[in-house]
Amino acid sequence: MALQWMILSWVVAAEAAVVVLVTLPAPRLVKSRIVALASLLLQPLAGVLPFAAFQLLDLHWKNEHRLICAVDVCTTDERIRYEKSIFKAQRNVILCVLACLLYWCTYRICKYNKEIKELEEVEKRLKEQ
Repeated sequence: MALQWMILSWVVAAEAAVVVLVTLPAPRLVKSRIVALASLLLQPLAGVLPFAAFQLLDLHWKNEHRLICAVDVCTTDERIRYEKSIFKAQRNVILCVLACLLYWCTYRICKYNKEIKELEEVEKRLKEQ
């Protein structure tokens, strides 16, 4: 059960590293190479979107069917276990949302960089004419 969250956390860490690399200021040649590499990584990383969506649905289903621990019914250990599971579920929701958000950010940044490059090429052709 924890393996899927470990995989998702590593994917989020990799996406965060890619976003940082793409947004750091760099010379044009280096920047274009980094953007090209990130663009190549986008297609395989798209698999994280349905995975994260499935995990969100799973968390929602578990939240709907979770036993509610009232103060007068539960022991202290049961109450702690219940609160711990709530905290883990909240952490996992944040992880799923971050995976989707970072993928989208990487996609948009790469797209903007490609559009800027194309506009610079058009501007260069217009100046030559």
